[in-house]
Order: sequence, then structure tokens, then C-alpha cells
Amino acid sequence: MYNRMLDWVCVDISAARRLSSKNQDLRSSEPPSSKHQFPAISTSHAADDLSRCHLKFGIWTFPDSWSLVLGALVLLLLSGCASPQKSTSPRRFDFQADTFAFSNELVWAYQYDEKGHWTTYHRKPRPKYSQHCFVVARSVRQFFRNARFEPSQPRVDETTYRHLIQQVVSSDPRTERPEDKKIVIPGYSDLRTFSEAHEQLLKKYCGGAWQSYFQLGHWRMLFSFSRDHQERTAHQLVADLATNAPVVVHLVRFPELTINHAVVLFDAKENEKEIEFLVYDPNQSAKPTTITYNRGTRTFLFAPNDYFPGGRVDVYEVYHKWNY
Repeated sequence: MYNRMLDWVCVDISAARRLSSKNQDLRSSEPPSSKHQFPAISTSHAADDLSRCHLKFGIWTFPDSWSLVLGALVLLLLSGCASPQKSTSPRRFDFQADTFAFSNELVWAYQYDEKGHWTTYHRKPRPKYSQHCFVVARSVRQFFRNARFEPSQPRVDETTYRHLIQQVVSSDPRTERPEDKKIVIPGYSDLRTFSEAHEQLLKKYCGGAWQSYFQLGHWRMLFSFSRDHQERTAHQLVADLATNAPVVVHLVRFPELTINHAVVLFDAKENEKEIEFLVYDPNQSAKPTTITYNRGTRTFLFAPNDYFPGGRVDVYEVYHKWNY
């Protein structure tokens, strides 16, 4: 139904510049980091592929990141209101087994120019699988919580695997099925090996790119992220990870467009100064990365990578409650 309602169109980088410059003064104060030192960046350049589209909904057009909020508000009205009970998973998340072998690709390339400014340009040729970060992150959580791999069982045909994939991604990511109710994937030991063998099938049936924009929790970006909120979030994420389940979080700097991305947290290491979260990034499937929470500044810091120059991010969890 939603596919017929949505029409996504890439926008010019100048639109991102105009939106960011109008709101630049809203985020002008940055708490210092005790661990990471990041170069100064120009927020006039959008730094995530999800920030470069707008939504055409009937006769109305909604620019840039506001389309994310519109989609979330519509879904919020259509959803129920029961929050799931949390339970402890019988095993811990294993990066080498419980993640996809392929990555979400980037429409844009990001780099510093000769003047030291963070800038972007189109990738050519355009990637075939892009703007799926929420889809990939959510699917990883669904496979971990609601599916079970059985390598001892014989492999089946592609049609059967397609139906099984559709069952998994249609399951509720907010609750975990009992072991005897989980969807059985025969012939493979884990998601990594299954996705190596059936990459195109998973890319096709895990969900469309529009689902990254039409995600229920996007309404949260309308409200500010105080240091108190981020401190509570850090402690809640540690508590959630103690149940062994991977946690999907949304990384934003809204209304700036420097980042708009979903990643999966799967472990946390604490000391008196900081909390280091281990991260599965859908854009970088080869190895884990980190997000660090600084207790002194009560700030999350995301390490530099191919699409983000590094620095502060605002973090909130998604796919865990009825309204997220």
C-alpha cells in the first residue's frame, strides 16, 4: 500500500545547504570530547544518503528530513499501543555469524576537499543497493530474535527460502519468539553464510528503501536531545544489551543533515569515564565499529568513517516500543 503512496526523488545538495544554514545556530554549542578529537566540518554539506530525498505525497511535497517525520507520524496513527515485555535471549550476538555479508551502499562519496572542507559527489555508476540502512539493521534484529538456522537440515529451493525470508521480516522486531516458535532456516549455520549464498534474494525481499524513511520512530527527531536524555539513553542501552539482544539505534543531528543513519549495537564496555558500544554498521559489513558515550560531557561520539567525519551524534533506540 505504501509503495503506491510514496515517490522518492533525489534533491540537489543546495537544498541541504539551505536547510542546514537556517538551523545552524540551533546546534552551535558543542561539548568537548575527552577522547576523540575531530576536525572542524562544514555542516552545509549533507553527510548521509537518507538526507538527500524528499517525499511527494499526493499534491504535497515535503523536503529533505521532514519527510522522515511525516512518515513516522502517519505510522504512529496506524499503530497499536502495547509495549512489549523484554526477555533475555538464550545466546549472545556474534558479529561474524549474526550479520549480513553484504553492505548497504552509498549513493554519495564523501571526502575532504583541498581546503579541508567535508564535501560530497555522486558515485558513478549509481549503486544498486542503497538507502537501506534501517532495513538492514531491522532485519538483522529480526533474524536474531525470530529465526533459527539449522545447518543439519537439507537445503531447499529458492522459492522456499523466499517465503522464509518474508516470514522473518514480517515478524515483530520488538518481541522475541520462543525457541520452538522461531522460523527455521535450513541448510545454513548462520545469517552471514546464508547471506553469502542468497545475497540478491535477501536484498530483494527484506524491504524497500522507502522503509528507511517511513520508520515509526522518526517522530522523535522533532524534539531536542538534552544531555539528561542522552545520559538516560546510554544507561538504557546498556540495560537492553544485557538481555543479549542487538539494539537498533538512530543516529541524527537533526535539523542538521550531517548524519541520518541506523546502526546495530551488540555489546558495551564500561569504565568510569565512558561507555564503548560495539556497532554493526550496515554500511560497513566487514568489521565492527564503535560509538563512545562520554560520561563527563554526556555525549555520544561516532568514529570517523567513509561517510561521516566523526564527532557528536544524538542517539535514540528504535524497534523496541510500539511508538518507535
